[in-house]
Amino acid sequence: MSAAWPLSADAQQSALPVIGFLSSLSSNYITALRAPPFRQGLNETGYIEGQNVVIEYRLAEGQYDRLPSLAAELVNHKVAVIFASGGSDPAKAAKAATEH
Repeated sequence: MSAAWPLSADAQQSALPVIGFLSSLSSNYITALRAPPFRQGLNETGYIEGQNVVIEYRLAEGQYDRLPSLAAELVNHKVAVIFASGGSDPAKAAKAATEH
């Protein structure tokens, strides 16, 4: 399950839009299996990491209790959107962190 929540439209933006990638999964799993198709999908819509978009990764490494603080880090970083991957827990954490 994956989900994405846009943040406040008036959030301060960097020179490039920043996407937050929040996952409960390990960095090895994300690097090998999740990030490549995610980046490919972005590329197909014209977004190329490092050229016209930045991706901030926050991975809980199976420690689900870390998800709320990782989601809050992304919100504090003023990402444009949070992509949540690895089940419903990351999606719930992203939603909770973005509610006002």
